[in-house]
Amino acid sequence: MPQSIWTGSISFGLVNIPVKLFSAVSRKTVHFNQLDARTNARIKQKRVSADDGVEVPYEQIVKGYELDSGNYVVITDDELAALDPKALRTIDIDEFVDLADIDPIFFDSAYYLSPDKADKPYALLARAMEESGKIGVAHFVMRSKRYLAAVRPKDGMLLLSTMVYADEIRPPEEIPGLADLEEVEVSDKELEMARQLVDSLGAPFEPDKFHDTYREAVLELIDRKASGEETVATPLSTDEPDKVIDLMAALEASVAAAKQARGRHPTGRQVEADSSEAASSDGQVKKAAAKRAPAKKAAARKAPAKKSASKKATAAKKTSGASVTRIRKTA
Repeated sequence: MPQSIWTGSISFGLVNIPVKLFSAVSRKTVHFNQLDARTNARIKQKRVSADDGVEVPYEQIVKGYELDSGNYVVITDDELAALDPKALRTIDIDEFVDLADIDPIFFDSAYYLSPDKADKPYALLARAMEESGKIGVAHFVMRSKRYLAAVRPKDGMLLLSTMVYADEIRPPEEIPGLADLEEVEVSDKELEMARQLVDSLGAPFEPDKFHDTYREAVLELIDRKASGEETVATPLSTDEPDKVIDLMAALEASVAAAKQARGRHPTGRQVEADSSEAASSDGQVKKAAAKRAPAKKAAARKAPAKKSASKKATAAKKTSGASVTRIRKTA
């Protein structure tokens, strides 16, 4: 049974609704302990002084903030307690906004808000918010820290998501490669094919069909080794994927593959690919490009078209490689 991690009330205007806060997420990360390889005994870490290596008792450890000079400012627990606004155990809703107005980058951890012997006012607030399509931007204090939060309705209940502050969001200008994206030229033809690829992979979100396959594989490995089975580790491949030269051919091949995988008729779009492109592109892309030779040219010159298609098929067969799985820039 989950335990509440905070108890207080939702406050807006003159209304107070007693609630309890429960974590909405149960992490499934596989945790390992450090062991002595000689005896499999647990490794214990000690708090030691960087000056003399002597272990420091817990009661002698204090908090310090490092300055640019390398010196530390020591802050006591009493000094922090004087700044702690924990006297107010309320989730104060400052304003109601549209959910679409908040960029998801601001959301952090998710929690359930459960009514604490106040079912009717809780249900009333949840339904009113749901019908108005609004969420509450709020602040509250938990574990001596002041949080910005979003209170939103869902299926008659209230959820709370802690949020990061605006000055905690790293500006995109600091990220290499993002500043020059506006100068990248994209043709209408390329954009149309990219849209077709996005549409062909469109589906309603079903969270249950996604699994942490790595964690499942680790747990399976642990079960096998615990039962006495010997395992042999297979090194991961370090080979880099081939670079895709023909962007349009890669897009069209991806659209066709996506539609075939979903049981739909593949695209009938045709593009022209000359022999030099066929010789330099990935094998499967060249084969798809060869199959898309223009219909008019094939009708006007039947014999040469067959011969050309045969040459392209042969070239594609000789150079066939891994299927195109992603699009990269030309080297």
